[in-house]
Amino acid sequence: MKKNILITGVPGIGKTTLIMKILEAVKHIGPVGFYTEEIREQGIRTGFSLISTCGDRSILAHVNIRSRFKVGRYSVDVAGFEAFIEQLPFFDDNAGMIVVDEIGRMECFSTKFTRLIRTILDSEKLFIATVALKSEGLIAEVKKRSDIELFEITRDNRNDLLQRILNHALSKPSR
Repeated sequence: MKKNILITGVPGIGKTTLIMKILEAVKHIGPVGFYTEEIREQGIRTGFSLISTCGDRSILAHVNIRSRFKVGRYSVDVAGFEAFIEQLPFFDDNAGMIVVDEIGRMECFSTKFTRLIRTILDSEKLFIATVALKSEGLIAEVKKRSDIELFEITRDNRNDLLQRILNHALSKPSR
């Protein structure tokens, strides 16, 4: 079994919901990482926030941020994102698993993030992350690695994928 697990799928299919269910199911082993959440104002999506497994929050991207880093109508706060990830204890001895939602275009503007992801993938830590379906750069690179197990979430499998991933993740990994 491979210790690096990536979850991909079309936007809106439920990748973040699946990550949140995984975090709940593995809270006894001390997962460290973050997930993303939509920011909605008057029913309209205006950005994305980051929530750490410790409960800390930060803004990743928003329509009202001024930044040269953009994805669609959202400007990405790269410095804020880097400050957020720097305070997470990914490699603490008590971290039983690292969880990242997501390895996507917004996050990949950060060179600190791309270095962190490569370090995590090469580490001995169990790693679960969501990753964009369409890809280039780091996203394509991580999906091609021989030490990852890639799961694609679809409407047909999203109800049983949680258990399949947990069974895979919690069995003895190999490199």
